[in-house]
Amino acid sequence: MTLQQLLYVLTVSDEKSMNKAAEKLFVSQPTLTSAIQSLEKELDIQIFNRTSHGVTVTQQGQEFLTYARQLYQQYELLKNRYEDVSLRRNKFRVSCQHYSFATKAFVDTVKKYGTSKYDFAISETKTMHVIEDVGNSLSEIGILYLSNYNRRFMMKQFDEWNLEFHKLADCDAFVYLYKGHPLANKKSITYEELLPYPNMTFDQGDNPSMYTAEEILVENEFPRKIQVNDRATMLNLMRGLNGYTLCSGIISRDLNGDDYVVVPYEANVENPNSMMEIGYITRKNTVLSEIGSTYIQTMKDYFSNK
Repeated sequence: MTLQQLLYVLTVSDEKSMNKAAEKLFVSQPTLTSAIQSLEKELDIQIFNRTSHGVTVTQQGQEFLTYARQLYQQYELLKNRYEDVSLRRNKFRVSCQHYSFATKAFVDTVKKYGTSKYDFAISETKTMHVIEDVGNSLSEIGILYLSNYNRRFMMKQFDEWNLEFHKLADCDAFVYLYKGHPLANKKSITYEELLPYPNMTFDQGDNPSMYTAEEILVENEFPRKIQVNDRATMLNLMRGLNGYTLCSGIISRDLNGDDYVVVPYEANVENPNSMMEIGYITRKNTVLSEIGSTYIQTMKDYFSNK
């Protein structure tokens, strides 16, 4: 069965005449008749009754034509979509851990290119989903971090998914909290000072390993924990419960406002500090698109101005 045969059958059905259908299709009547008979033989059904007054559709033919018309319409949509260059739209998708700087860079990139000719998507998601999205080519870029604690595990995942990690910046650990928090005005915050307050972390779903945690210093034991799924909920709980999270210290006040602050984490012998190596992942041996390059450069500029 071919698309040409489907077109022939649909045209005959519409014209109710072999002669008129042949004229409309610019083929000879014997060619048209032979093609339809071949299709009927292949499917072991009779689509048309032929009479001296034209053709009528059989009961079997009615059912077949319903499916054939749907299939041919989908083919025409696909054909028109890619034949007409003016209808083609570039696509750009990013997957990232819950970073406001990644979202801010995305916003700036969308503003630069506009949405009239480009389709954009961003997914703030779990660590393994970031890796899987890029590995499966659903996203061009994934934003996440490495540390001494998770590096070996993460590099193994990158190798398995045929990914490369590209460094953007090194960041110390900071405590992120609401401006009204009792510790918000301190110059630095120690591990012991954090113990009375709930530690906010992002839920990692089916991969709850500490190696996939989005928060730095996960190897330290924080006894009061609350897991959330999105940044908005985390910000609300910081405000309502005096919660906090541990992060890179790179936040976007344009998106999160001035109600939240970052304070340096003060390490000690028992609870050392750690460095976040923030970067992006791509599939190996790939070149970033123009939009992808702009997005990464926007983030680099953002880091350099902090």
